[in-house]
Amino acid sequence: MASIACIPSVPASGDAADLRERARGALLGLAVGDALGAPAENMKPSEIRARWGRITGYVAEHPAGTDDTEYAIFSGLLLARHGSALTVAHVESAWHQWIADRDEGPFRGAGFSERGTLENLRRGLAAPISAQHRHAWSDGLAMRAAPFGVFAAGRPAEAARLVAIDGSVSHEGEGIYGGQAVAAGVAAAMAGASTATVVASALAVVPDDSWTARSLRRAVAVAHRGERAVRSAVVIGGYPWTDLAPEAVALAFGAYAAADGAFAEAVLTAVNMGRDADTTAAVAGALAGAGRGVSAIPAVWAAAVGPARGSCLPSMEGHHVLDVADLLTPEHGEKWSAERHSPPAALPLDAFGITDPPVDTAGAPLDGAGVYR
Repeated sequence: MASIACIPSVPASGDAADLRERARGALLGLAVGDALGAPAENMKPSEIRARWGRITGYVAEHPAGTDDTEYAIFSGLLLARHGSALTVAHVESAWHQWIADRDEGPFRGAGFSERGTLENLRRGLAAPISAQHRHAWSDGLAMRAAPFGVFAAGRPAEAARLVAIDGSVSHEGEGIYGGQAVAAGVAAAMAGASTATVVASALAVVPDDSWTARSLRRAVAVAHRGERAVRSAVVIGGYPWTDLAPEAVALAFGAYAAADGAFAEAVLTAVNMGRDADTTAAVAGALAGAGRGVSAIPAVWAAAVGPARGSCLPSMEGHHVLDVADLLTPEHGEKWSAERHSPPAALPLDAFGITDPPVDTAGAPLDGAGVYR
């Protein structure tokens, strides 16, 4: 892996309207992919075919996002609050304030990596020790990584740096690499990069000899042969857990590459491969949505996405991914630049229920640098 500081930026448009279109595409694309893929989660392609034939749209009566969407909203709101000044202390505090110290929804904090993290935080463990659990390699960071690419449009290295800070509370090793690959890929797609450049940007921020990089390379190398080839190149047959970050991220990028960035094809390819289908389709949707913009998302799919229901994270109930996308992009008419380090001073976070100052795990207020005051 090249030094992150040396990874070149992808020139981003200075047009705020274009960036807002792409940002909305990325996060709405994530939510749409999540909702499309949720019924097929943990299924084999043969099981999907036996039940639905080929999935070409929503198969649930009331489609909705899962923990993937709600955790992406969580990370997006946190990033909107702190921008490039985000610290591990901010992330840990948010986990306590918005999740660990509140009543949980029916999903009880989401997947295995989130459960392990919450149990550690509630025992009084702090990052990075809070990430030392049996599923630190899961795709739980990858599923919430897209907002970092939206914020750092055209700056894959910055997206990778920020998502690693977010992930240090919940993930290690391959779990971090998966999140970095997604964040960097979305950052490149936000700048209108080609499919090949998006993939290259993802690979540039993870170690060359990592499981994540090897799986990603295998997936995109056979993407032209379709979803069966991608799945065969990546999936570990017989392994019971489908939330492996190297596998899920590779399947998502393979679906994105097979579709050459086209939104509907990318998402449906991910869905019909099964495994952790809500996450793989969410990631493929974020990549394709960032690259093609919100207008590329079929209207009937977009219309089904409403505010988060809070079924996993009650604190996220009522937040909409489109509002988060707007928070992470320039105000109307504001010119984007690579020097932008934080949201505008007048960012209306109070409208999103974020009014209290950040606190550490003991409840003491923190300033923007994570210093007690």
